[in-house]
This record gives sequence, structure tokens and C-alpha cells, in this order.
Amino acid sequence: MSHATESVRDGYDRWAAVYDHDANPLQALEGPAVRAAVGDPRGRTALDLGCGTGRHALWLAAEGAAVTAIDFSEGMLAEARRKPGAEAVRFQVHDLHRPLPFSTDQFDLVVSGLVLEHLRELGPFFAEVRRVLKPGGRAVVSAMHPAMFLRGAIARFTDPDSGEVVVPGSVNHSVSEFVMAALRGGLRLDDVSEFAPDATFAARQPRAAKYLDWPMLVVLSLAWES
Repeated sequence: MSHATESVRDGYDRWAAVYDHDANPLQALEGPAVRAAVGDPRGRTALDLGCGTGRHALWLAAEGAAVTAIDFSEGMLAEARRKPGAEAVRFQVHDLHRPLPFSTDQFDLVVSGLVLEHLRELGPFFAEVRRVLKPGGRAVVSAMHPAMFLRGAIARFTDPDSGEVVVPGSVNHSVSEFVMAALRGGLRLDDVSEFAPDATFAARQPRAAKYLDWPMLVVLSLAWES
């Protein structure tokens, strides 16, 4: 395992304690967008890649999906397991830089939220998504919009114990790199949507005010392609 991967994992282990209380506008923007793209998951087998503290996994399970959720941060998974409904989710530790520990054609749905910026190589990730999807399956993948890097916005948090600003590490991929990696991985692109906060959203999420009308989020809706 590389030092870079270790530093990202350590950063997210430390972030876990405050991750859900950070008033992060990107998460507030991303949650409804991903849920809308997923639609009704009832009765589906679902895999959440890079589940963090479980915001997507727990919603999927509550809506009636059979959910497996993986993350490489033990700290994030510990927070996820404490939440109501967590007993319905199969959580496990796994580094997304490695092949997924699942059989081919195993899941109806794959969801991944705000993970791509932490992956050095996008090709293997999307190829693995395609491999574990059942024929006819779908994937919804969100990412921080690359335009955010132009504003100096990268994943970071303030450690509540030390006051230190911790930057887990990010890779600036372009939207075209997201799209082409998915296509080369054997997935069909059904939709790509970009989201920017408007004044109404910024009124609810004050930290979004400085990004008014600036692209913060991209969501890919993908499908298994024969």
C-alpha cells in the first residue's frame, strides 16, 4: 500500500468523528441528487463503494434494498455501524485501489458517493463496477466537480482536538476523464448532470454562498452494457 493511500486513510479515520456534523454543503447537494438518480431501490441488491459514514447505504437499506457497503477507513465504518438501521447493512473494510472482493454479476445497483477524487486510476474502478453489476444493472457515481479545484476547494477538515487542518489528499480528474473511464470500463452512460448551488440552497447551507452558481457536483448515471 502506498504512502499516499495511507495518508488518505488516516485523514478519513480522523475526519470520521466530525464528518456528519461539518455542515458540508457538498454532501447536502449530493444526497438528493444521488437519490433522484437511483430512484426506487426496493428489492435490489446494492453495493455502496466508499460508503463513509453510511449516508447512502443506510438510505438504500431503509428503502428496501439488500445493501453491502465498503470503505477503507475503519473510523468511517465505525461511525456508520453506530447509526440506526446499520444492522441491515453488510459493512466491510476494503481499499478501492484493489479489485472488489465480490463475484461477477452480483449486484443490481452500485452507488459511489464523492470517492473519485481519491482514486489515482479511474479505469480499474469503473471496470470493477461493470464486473460486479448484473446484466441490466445500474450504477450512480457522484464526484466533487473538477471546477472546485479552480477555487482551491479540496477535501479537508479541522481536527476538533488539535485544531489542525487535515487534507486527506485529492486527485484532480476532469469530467471527461470520468466519462471516458466509465465508457472504457464497459458501462453505458445514460446521464451526466452537473449541480451548482442557487440562492435558496445557499440560504440553507451558508458555506455554499461563496460557490453560488459555481459547479460543485457531477453525477454519472451508468448502466451495464453488453
